[in-house]
Amino acid sequence: MFIIDNRQEVKEKKLSEFQKRYQELDRYYSEKELGSIVKDNKTIFRLFAPSATQVRLCVFDKLDSSICSEYFMERDDDGVWEILIDEDLTGKFYGYKVYHSGEDSSNPNKPICVDPYSKAVATLTTYQNPRRSIVIKRKDFDWEGTEYVRHDWRDLIIYECHVRDMTIDKSSGAKSAGTYKGLVESDIKGGLNYIKSLGVNAVELLPVHEYGYCELPYGTLKYNFINNINPYERNYWGYMTAAYFAPAAYYSEKMPTFRWNRWIGKDGKQIDDFKEMVKAFHKENIAVILDVVYNHFSEYELGNLKQIDKEYYFRLDENGNFESKSWCGNDLKTERPMVRRLIIESLIYWMKEYHIDGFRFDIATLIDWDTIEKFTAEAKKINPNVILIAEPWGGGGYNPGGFSDRDWAAWNDQIRNGIKGENPFNGKGWIFGKWFGNNSPKRIKSYVNGTLRRDEYGIYLKKEYSVNYLESHDNYTLGDFIRIASGEVDAHKIIRDVDEFVKLSPRQLKLNKLAALFLFTSQGMVMFHEGQEFARSKVIPYKIKVPDPRKGTMDTDSYNKDNKTNYINYTHSEINKELFDYYKGLIALRNKYEAFRRAYYNDIAFSDHVKSEFGLAYLLKYEGEHFTVLFNAEQESDLEFPLPPGKWEILVNDKQAGVEKLGEVSGNIIIPAISGSVLKMIKDQN
Repeated sequence: MFIIDNRQEVKEKKLSEFQKRYQELDRYYSEKELGSIVKDNKTIFRLFAPSATQVRLCVFDKLDSSICSEYFMERDDDGVWEILIDEDLTGKFYGYKVYHSGEDSSNPNKPICVDPYSKAVATLTTYQNPRRSIVIKRKDFDWEGTEYVRHDWRDLIIYECHVRDMTIDKSSGAKSAGTYKGLVESDIKGGLNYIKSLGVNAVELLPVHEYGYCELPYGTLKYNFINNINPYERNYWGYMTAAYFAPAAYYSEKMPTFRWNRWIGKDGKQIDDFKEMVKAFHKENIAVILDVVYNHFSEYELGNLKQIDKEYYFRLDENGNFESKSWCGNDLKTERPMVRRLIIESLIYWMKEYHIDGFRFDIATLIDWDTIEKFTAEAKKINPNVILIAEPWGGGGYNPGGFSDRDWAAWNDQIRNGIKGENPFNGKGWIFGKWFGNNSPKRIKSYVNGTLRRDEYGIYLKKEYSVNYLESHDNYTLGDFIRIASGEVDAHKIIRDVDEFVKLSPRQLKLNKLAALFLFTSQGMVMFHEGQEFARSKVIPYKIKVPDPRKGTMDTDSYNKDNKTNYINYTHSEINKELFDYYKGLIALRNKYEAFRRAYYNDIAFSDHVKSEFGLAYLLKYEGEHFTVLFNAEQESDLEFPLPPGKWEILVNDKQAGVEKLGEVSGNIIIPAISGSVLKMIKDQN
């Protein structure tokens, strides 16, 4: 007797039917302008939702009202629902009730969906983050002659920061603390004044699109989701985007502490506040880069693309469930024509309307290549110098090379892990006198040159495609990584006096300096994270009234903490002033001398130390100027290096860095353990 197992056949048939339905959805495309459009004292509303069976426009006179005027919208052959209201509705609040096959159209609890093309959004700060779109009529803004900041990518020194972090602590001195306005206040210690003092020429802002501020109550199960990992019930960093065209309203609110169950963004002033912020940075010749999230939406909030048209906007498995290669519960189907249009049009809008200079794309390998390529072409028509950076992770693995092939830069995890290490316990890197993974003297030289493909394991076509960094918002700060990896601090130590704790030991200071010296003398873009310049520590407040089992310790994932864990405390930059000044000096060095940014591959000549694999020197030539850069990553031993013929002025040593001469040397030089030096040849005065 034979038993025929036809389960695979049934599955393949089901999958085939599913794919056919999806192929049918792909045919829908529209050129109509979407969103709310005010013209000739009339207001047009359009929403793309091809799978919907009914859509109603809901217009509210009052933001917090449950009463609205409902209008039935009509669907065209391209899947666009639209209605024209014979009235200028500027300033009104609205949203959509979207119904699909089998849904009860009389359900009074139907969630109201935010318009994906909203230019401004008001949000109620609860875990479902209910929103209302605001009808906006475009108005002129006085940019005072400022335009895009058009830096050559090779010259970029990027400061990654969070809008609220930079001024919410009282040490910043900001009156409008934690806001767009506060970030660019004049005559204060923090914010733009501080960033400008460092000498950087670009900022990369953590997500500033309107996003899901709140998460589920801790320990509760709702809608098949349970929050058992986030006792703060917050998404602070902003990686749960909700509206791609709208600035986050939170950063226009004067809110010393976050408040639940409150409508924010109702007056739409976040639009002008954001523009004023960008203008202020541009006046200082500092480019503004936005960290953007086009790969997923919030898992649990109601009223976004998941309710508008799940089947069209998201990647689903054969059972119709969300795919989650982003690890965020859902992945946007970027290859769909109208999803691609939504992404590209929102990015172009930020460039045209807000004068944004570039973008860093979160989990960028989840965005399909056609979308990447089409956006690149459109963006370069507007600004040929537009900065395009990928976090080259996602469902497709780690693929910086794929972005390099398309004229994008990408975060260089190789230099990060090779120089500091992958983790501070058993994955230490070069600054600790260790070789992590496949690192070696040959690999270290490759990093100096921009991690180019012409070298073994190299990944970039051009050095300016390599975003060299040692710390970002994720994981331990570089300062805390070094504190732990040095063996001087227990990762589980309870810290009660943060001001005392942040003060670096002599060895920690040397390790931070060595890491910084390597970073700022390597070819490629440079990025560093807020506070890295003074070895910032992310200590979770010990007395915080939150059931966090790790409070009092150093944090590795502070995405949810709208508190002193993340806030920049400027007194700490004074406590570790020697490191802060060292960073400023290295930035000044890099800005002044093009050799550290634009040297040709063959103009860098390396020499190994005869007594140590952790001793490295190289001669750097560029347009008549010669530099010698020396490193000693030995942990205990000083190393003596022979110098090329001639006299050399010392610009960087183990104590100081900058563009002023610290002394002269010729013949040989001794480099202390865990340190380095930069020398510039003194030209013959005769």
